[in-house]
Amino acid sequence: MTRMEKINIRPAMRADSKAILKLIDELAEFEKLTPPDSKGKRKLIKDAFSEEPLFYVLLAEYDNMIIGYAFYFFTYSSFLAKRTLYLEDIFISSEHRNKGIGKLFFKDLIKIAKKNKCGRMEWVVLDWNINAIEFYSKLGAEELKEWKTFRMKI
Repeated sequence: MTRMEKINIRPAMRADSKAILKLIDELAEFEKLTPPDSKGKRKLIKDAFSEEPLFYVLLAEYDNMIIGYAFYFFTYSSFLAKRTLYLEDIFISSEHRNKGIGKLFFKDLIKIAKKNKCGRMEWVVLDWNINAIEFYSKLGAEELKEWKTFRMKI
């Protein structure tokens, strides 16, 4: 059995919370950002695993270890008149990168988008993350040059 056959992509469960939060801390370190504080972490877990979750989490598991996650939710395109699967975060622990796990995540995310009759998938990437940009391009994703992301903190 190859390594890729041993990797399991699956929906997260509340019991995975500790491992998810550990990976979020790892992502924050990678992106040189401050991770959520303990109150934010409790809210994140509550929002992910409530009766009506605000977002969904897929996990990559290898040898009973959680080594990556993808957070996603749905938006709506008024021009397509269809849902959009929005990928908020995708992260794979550094020692497990470049082994095809990202492709496995995208394969499952595309299945989820099709099942939910989405017209597209969208996400953003930091301009300095060349490895991610190259990975997305190889998957066939296109950078939207004419769109700029704006953010307003409330």
